[in-house]
Amino acid sequence: MPTHEQPLRKLGFLTIGLFDPADPAQGHESTLRIIELGERLGFDSAFVRHRHLQYGISSPVAVLAAATQRTSRIQLGTAVVPVGWENPLRLAEDLATVDLLSGGRLNPGVSVGRPGHWEQVAGALYPDTAEAEDFGYERVRRLLGFLRGEPATDFSGVEGIEVYSDRVQPVSPGLADRVWYGGASLRSARWAGEQGLGLLTSNVVRAEESEDFAEIQRSQIAAFRARHPLGARARVSQGLVVIPTDSATADQRARYQEYVRSRTPRTAAPQGPGRVMFARDLVGTSAELAEQLYAHAGFREVDEVVFALPFTFGHEDYVQILSDIATVLAPLLGWKPPAAP
Repeated sequence: MPTHEQPLRKLGFLTIGLFDPADPAQGHESTLRIIELGERLGFDSAFVRHRHLQYGISSPVAVLAAATQRTSRIQLGTAVVPVGWENPLRLAEDLATVDLLSGGRLNPGVSVGRPGHWEQVAGALYPDTAEAEDFGYERVRRLLGFLRGEPATDFSGVEGIEVYSDRVQPVSPGLADRVWYGGASLRSARWAGEQGLGLLTSNVVRAEESEDFAEIQRSQIAAFRARHPLGARARVSQGLVVIPTDSATADQRARYQEYVRSRTPRTAAPQGPGRVMFARDLVGTSAELAEQLYAHAGFREVDEVVFALPFTFGHEDYVQILSDIATVLAPLLGWKPPAAP
């Protein structure tokens, strides 16, 4: 096996939480069961994606609130909440509430930018203020300020029998220090570092300096740490689609290979005017995957991962993939499950 300068320290996974529109409750229950499985397998974190006007989790904070009551150890995160869809003050209230319910296990991941399909949703989302809304970094700064206890109003005190605070309530100490930023560009990586956030890298980057995905990701991680107060100790988590086949059935292996084959053409060159580049999905035995990961310039810069579960697979597929990751692949990468309480 190739060598690695340091072992994998934190093992996480990410799921989109797809559901059948005819039976959305079953899909949400499946997501919660997968998070419970992740905790039993020893995963350090479980992250959920965020989808609006689609058949995937639209309210990750609510789903994670439920997960807090069905788990006790695993860290729970969002990857990522696009804050253009959110009111920062209200989001701060929800995040702090869930963090308290979890015992301090929430890891909010956020991103900026206009909501997707902006022209089609602006009238429903911001019917009176669409042109005035700021979808840049300032929206995240407001969220961070509220989480850190900065005043939200100049009014506080007692009015009749009502007691008012000038800060967002409840307060969950330490939550602001667990906020991650999902960035795909050098500018975002640098900004996240300057804010002292964690950096969530994924299987999507912008081709600004190169057309080699791994090298782009490595460069972004370096730019982030160069601006972060913690320097080389700043937290970075890499998210790639990684599909081990050690215990997969013949049918599963065939479907997994076809899934990767169908998505591979998009990885050949930058896509669209934004020059977006996608990482190739990885499928194979854990030994094969470990070798490919050790050869990946981005992976060599991190000691935390949040491997992404493929969008369209079934519950039993996810059980097999997570089981193989935790019991075969991650140990090959140097990861050790947490000690039993």
